[in-house]
Amino acid sequence: MSAPRGRVLITGGAGSVGQGLARVLAAEGYRVRVLDLPQCDFSPLEDIAGLEIVRGSITDADALRQAAAGVDAAVHLAALLPPASERDRETTMAVNAGGTAQLVEALARENPRARLVLSSSVCVYGDTGAHGAADDDPPVRVERPTAPLDVYGESKVTAEDIVRQGPLPHVILRISGILVPEVLAFPEAWPFAAEQRIEFVCRDDVIGALAAAVGAEGAQGKTLHVAGGPTWRMRGSDYVERLSEVFGVPADMAPYRDGPGSFDWYDTADAEALLGYQRTSYDAALAMIERAIAEAFEM
Repeated sequence: MSAPRGRVLITGGAGSVGQGLARVLAAEGYRVRVLDLPQCDFSPLEDIAGLEIVRGSITDADALRQAAAGVDAAVHLAALLPPASERDRETTMAVNAGGTAQLVEALARENPRARLVLSSSVCVYGDTGAHGAADDDPPVRVERPTAPLDVYGESKVTAEDIVRQGPLPHVILRISGILVPEVLAFPEAWPFAAEQRIEFVCRDDVIGALAAAVGAEGAQGKTLHVAGGPTWRMRGSDYVERLSEVFGVPADMAPYRDGPGSFDWYDTADAEALLGYQRTSYDAALAMIERAIAEAFEM
C-alpha cells in the first residue's frame, strides 16, 4: 500500500457505491472514514484496514462534527433517492439540501481547504427533449439550464448551489443512471420512455470517477458529467432489450415511463479527460451481469 495521502470522509458510505469507493480510496493510500445511518449494515467494510465508522444522519450536527474532524476531503453521497424522495418534499429537501449545507459548514469549520466532491445527478436537467432528439443531435452539456421534473432533481439543484456558494474547494459530478451488476431484478417500471435517448453508466466507473475527483487538480471548481460514454448511448428500448436478452426474459416484462424521464446523452469529454473513469463498455457491463447470474445459480 502507498503512503497515506490524507483522510477522506464518505457520507452515505455504507451503500453500494460508498463501499466500493471506500475500498478504492483505501487501496490508493487514503485514510477513509464513512458516515451513514446507524441501522445500515457496515459489515462489508470491516476488512478495510484503518477504516473509521461514524453512525449518524447527515442532518445530525454532532455526527457531522465527529465525521468532519481532521478530514482533507469529503465525497458526499448521502441522499434520499427516488421513489422515497418523492413522498415528502420537506423531508427530502431537509436531507438532500439541508444536509449538504450542514456538511459544508462542518467541513469549513474543521478545514476550509478540504475538497468536497458532490454526487449530483443528471436529473437536474429535467426534460431535455430526448424523445425527439436525433442520433446526430449533440449530447447535453453542463451549461444547459436546470429544470428538474421531481423533488429529487430539485433537491440536487439546491445542493449544487449550496456547494458553489460555499467556501470549500469542490467538484460537482452530475451522475447518470447507474447499472449495478449484482442487482438481478428489473424495476417495476423503467424510469425513461422507450424511444428517448439514454446513457447510463456502470457502477464501477462511477466509483472510479468519484475517487479520481478527490485528487484531480484540474477538476477543482468544475461541474462534470459522469455517464458511460459512446457505447452506452442508445434508446431506452435498446437498453431494455439487451438487458432482457441477458436475463432471458421478454423485453416487455416491465412498462416504460409514460412521460419524459430525466435522461439523455451527455457530453463527458471534459470529465473523461480529467478523471479517466470510462473503463467499462456496455458489452462489458452485460458480461458482468452474466457472470453474476451464473454465480447466483451456483450458490
